[in-house]
Amino acid sequence: MDSNDKIKAVGINIQEKANLIWNVANSLFGAYKPHEYGLVILPMAVIKRFHDCLLPTHDKVLETYEKIKHLAVKEGFLRAAAGGYHFYNTSPFTFERLKTDPENIKANFESFINGFSDNVIDILANMGFFNQIDRMNDAGVLYQVISDFCEENADMSPDKISAIDMGYVFENLVQRFSESYDEEAGAHFTSRDIIYLMCDMLTMEADFSDPEAPAKTVYDMAMGTSQMLTCMEERIKALDAEAEIICYGQEINPFTFGIAKADMLIRGGDPDNMQFGNTLNDDKFTGYTFDYCISNPPFGIDWKREAADVEKEHKKGDAGRFGVGLPAKSDGQMLFMLNGIAKLKDTGRMAIIQNGSSLFTGDAGSGQSEIRRYIIENDWLDAIVQLPNDSFYNTGIATYVWLITKDKPVSHREHVLLIDASGCFEQRRKPIGNKRVDITETCRNLIIEAYGDYDSKTYEKKIGDGKTIVVKSKRMESIALGYNKITVESPILGEDGEPILKKGKPTADTSKRDTETVPLDEDMDAYFEREVLPYRPGAWIDKSKTKVGYEIPFTKTFYEYLEMEPADDIAKRIEIRKERLIRKLHTLFGGERNE
Repeated sequence: MDSNDKIKAVGINIQEKANLIWNVANSLFGAYKPHEYGLVILPMAVIKRFHDCLLPTHDKVLETYEKIKHLAVKEGFLRAAAGGYHFYNTSPFTFERLKTDPENIKANFESFINGFSDNVIDILANMGFFNQIDRMNDAGVLYQVISDFCEENADMSPDKISAIDMGYVFENLVQRFSESYDEEAGAHFTSRDIIYLMCDMLTMEADFSDPEAPAKTVYDMAMGTSQMLTCMEERIKALDAEAEIICYGQEINPFTFGIAKADMLIRGGDPDNMQFGNTLNDDKFTGYTFDYCISNPPFGIDWKREAADVEKEHKKGDAGRFGVGLPAKSDGQMLFMLNGIAKLKDTGRMAIIQNGSSLFTGDAGSGQSEIRRYIIENDWLDAIVQLPNDSFYNTGIATYVWLITKDKPVSHREHVLLIDASGCFEQRRKPIGNKRVDITETCRNLIIEAYGDYDSKTYEKKIGDGKTIVVKSKRMESIALGYNKITVESPILGEDGEPILKKGKPTADTSKRDTETVPLDEDMDAYFEREVLPYRPGAWIDKSKTKVGYEIPFTKTFYEYLEMEPADDIAKRIEIRKERLIRKLHTLFGGERNE
């Protein structure tokens, strides 16, 4: 299956499996309120996934357990019997066997759950599931819920649904659960086509063929159900099947964290690399650095709750993650960017999704501007890609992928590549939420070509439906993104029209104080003499108030001026349309026309 097939399959797999699982809610009606359904459905889906993974080796595990249960150390034997999974279940029960004894369903189900290895029980405990067993039993719905998960279409074994697609099913369930709380669900739901683009941009220059090279490390600071990590591993393995990849992630939502840790267990990774907590004020990877960072952190979400800890770390300066500056408390996405940069090795690379505010909000000297300045003046900003609108399941707004590279290729240094890929997409036949377009392999290759050329060009390609996809790129000098904000003062004039002096210097008239924005690559004094002084005689620059700012004029860079149509042509066109309308009305109602 190629990447396009996988992208298309996502919609089918998500909708079919997630709808089926969510229909379990019918059995919960009355016993739970709608916003509580996820308390049962999400952990039950995780349990069923574990169960179906282990089902082929179930009898062998039971046989092994009987032989070694007297031993102090059993883990290695049971994992081997379970087919190499890092988890197992020693209970004699399966979902089908549970169905055969409705009278003892609670005791048998608890026995089944307690048969899991400790790492699985920890996941379920983190989800608060054990309280739900009693609640379901007391409400008389436990047996029916288990029966619902025994339906043929509820098979979640690896040969029926891949780890990545199962992750998307979980994400869809989390999204529905979050929406019932009216929360920002889509903050952790990024489609496969976008992730593939990010992965390909991160790895296009990489060489994974050296068998002596250390394992590559990948980090996601807001991992959701860890699908970005899973896709990154998939893409690297496609480049070199022998490459060793170690994934790390942190997540604040207990349900998505539990799912991510479960996925890591199933895929055979180290579940301890998945950490629970708030990245902004409870960093679980202090002192770690990684080869790659890939992330879609929440944007438009405030950081007021984390303010005390974030501000404390800001005061540490270079010793902390946020020393360079703090964004407005209404939007914390740039804090995640700073965290990612702090976590990169000296040769590390990061692809991170941001909305448009990171490009330009914040005046010179503000936290946002200082963060941009920090990134650009260190020459870490390699490229920014504008994605097509309607690319995400939960929002249609403009979004951007920032590519941060700690060690840029020589040909990229002191430059930034802006890529407008807003016209590079294929329409989905059937939307999923707000997602109406896909960045297919053809689209992705065109974007990657633009990034590889690293030049100012326009790329066009015809696709199957006759549509032309377009990518535009603009190579800019880094210095062109900066400016000096100067303060212009004018003197207070006396009755004679001459400046009033104080200690031999003109006194500034604060009511006439003004500011000017001067490109960083232009001499301030020359600009002042040319653009200001002819219109403000006697004015001067207060250089003590000069501030350096940076913004990324994405829209301005790709704006194309269209000459206005002459007024006479517009009038003629209106007259023609008026005449056509009169004729249609005459035909419709009959009668003579009044000329």
